This record gives sequence, C-alpha cells and structure tokens, in this order.
Amino acid sequence: MTDALSIAQSALSAMGTTMAVAANNVANAATDGYRSREARLETGPDGQGVRVADIAPDAPPAGLPAEGGPARPGVDLAAVSDVDLAGQVVSMTLASRTFEANAAVIRTADDMAGTLLDLRI
Repeated sequence: MTDALSIAQSALSAMGTTMAVAANNVANAATDGYRSREARLETGPDGQGVRVADIAPDAPPAGLPAEGGPARPGVDLAAVSDVDLAGQVVSMTLASRTFEANAAVIRTADDMAGTLLDLRI
C-alpha cells in the first residue's frame, strides 16, 4: 500500500507542476514575444511513479521557428506569442483529471487502512 501512496503522491506533484506551467502560459498568452513552455514528464526512481524531467520550450505552432531559429519572412517574433490556448486547456484538463484520479487512490488507501485498523480493534 505504501508503494501506491508514493506513486500517487509523485503524480500529484507532477500534475501540480504541469498545471502551474500551463497556467503561466495562459497568463502570458498576450505577452509579446513570450514562448510557451511545457513540463516534460518521466518515470520516477526505480521505475515507479512519475516526475517532471524538465520544463522546456513547447513545440512552436506552424509558421513560428523553434526557440533561437530563424524567423519566417514577414513574422515579427517580438510581437507574437506562441501560446496555443486550446492546447493549454487540453493540458490543464488532463492534469486535473490525473490529479483527481490519484487523489482517489490516496482516499481509497486511507479508507482501506481505516478498515484494517477497525478489524484489528
């Protein structure tokens, strides 16, 4: 049961970071020259759980270069934000649902521990 709790806790932490990154992107959507970021996830230690590997530039939408790349002719990067609001909504929804599912795992483990203790008394 401890493994399930630590795995769920690692997912809660990773999804919290994912949600914060997406919220930052949405907050800066109208900021000239802002480059969208994404939280990249990886498997946790010993192959269990999940953790944030890094927070890196998101893939740019069509027509915009990757960070540091040459601009398409006629595109003023200083006046363009590359935040895809629809993509951010999807990212936030996924993080929210994953957070809910892992919170349910923790509640279930708590209920099971309570039932086990009740049986022992």
